[in-house]
Amino acid sequence: MKIKKIGAKKILNSKKQPAIEITINNSFKGSAPSGTSKGKHEVSDYGRNGLIHAIRTINKNKDILNFEFNNFNDLRYIEKRFSSLGGNTVIALESALLKSISSNSVWRFLNPRAYKLPRPLGNVIGGGLHVKGTSPDFQEFLLMPMSEDFYKNKRAMELIYNNIGKKLNYPKKTAESAFSPNLPNIEVIKLLKKTIEELEYHFDFPVHVGLDVASTSFYKNRFYNYKNFSKDIKNKKLNKESQMIYINSLIEEFDLRYVEDPLYEEDFDGFSRLKGSLICGDDLICTDIKRLKKAKINAVIIKPNQIGSLIKTKEIVDYCKKNNITPIISHRSGETNDVLISHLAVAWEIPFIKTGIMGSERKAKLNELVKIEKEI
Repeated sequence: MKIKKIGAKKILNSKKQPAIEITINNSFKGSAPSGTSKGKHEVSDYGRNGLIHAIRTINKNKDILNFEFNNFNDLRYIEKRFSSLGGNTVIALESALLKSISSNSVWRFLNPRAYKLPRPLGNVIGGGLHVKGTSPDFQEFLLMPMSEDFYKNKRAMELIYNNIGKKLNYPKKTAESAFSPNLPNIEVIKLLKKTIEELEYHFDFPVHVGLDVASTSFYKNRFYNYKNFSKDIKNKKLNKESQMIYINSLIEEFDLRYVEDPLYEEDFDGFSRLKGSLICGDDLICTDIKRLKKAKINAVIIKPNQIGSLIKTKEIVDYCKKNNITPIISHRSGETNDVLISHLAVAWEIPFIKTGIMGSERKAKLNELVKIEKEI
């Protein structure tokens, strides 16, 4: 496949922030999201000179025209040539390229033998940096439905989400379309557990609760500083040991199957001492295989634009599989309608995809997986 025409322009993501969209051969579009709570080890979204410079460079570039792309490894040329324009520019360009090469069937192009869909992790209630004003301290409260049927998982999340909305009288929402009530963490967890129990007769499979603590966002001067606290936290400030005790107590009391970023992004030792089904690193790792090799965790968030390379993204996914670490490919708070991560989840046999539940950008990814499930 040869690139005969390429163009880049500015669009808005789900947070109404500027983002890049790249179109190849007039038909195939790629874009990339931006995060709110970013790990300090992430690559820059648009490089030193910013988004407008990246757009102009892509539009003026002639070197890429007529270059022939035939397989995944040909993306190395893109990464070498355009890495200075930032991770979002590279991922958007690679997304458009893969869609062009595959006629929008990226999963089949990368792995025609793929047969299994990931399970979704859906953000139903949000807080932390995702919300202005008073909200839960933890960033995300998640649903983890465990059916082998992706469509059933999607429907279960929607049913629970809508029921939660009615109970909360539809309060304000985050950029990920998660509800954001003024409740302490423990009350939110209890609400989710109770709602799942009330609706479980609709499902023939379990639905678990998970957390994205995003603890770096409220870590300062060696303490975890809680604002919206309740009787489960006697002190607003917790040191490392107290934070670990608190997180472990929540895991045990509420049978939490997934806990993301429960500790500060440099606390490799602390992560190794937490116990749970999936103790997941996001800011801790930033999709960087060097940091993952240093960590002792059993799950990791995969965000392609954190590392700015699909080649490196696949390397870390492959490393996870060889070392009994669960990879979880993830959206970001400032999302676009690009569905590349849905295809990568299927092609690379990633067991979980974190997408949110509602909002057009989240639904695009979920609906794409329903479509792929039917194709398979």
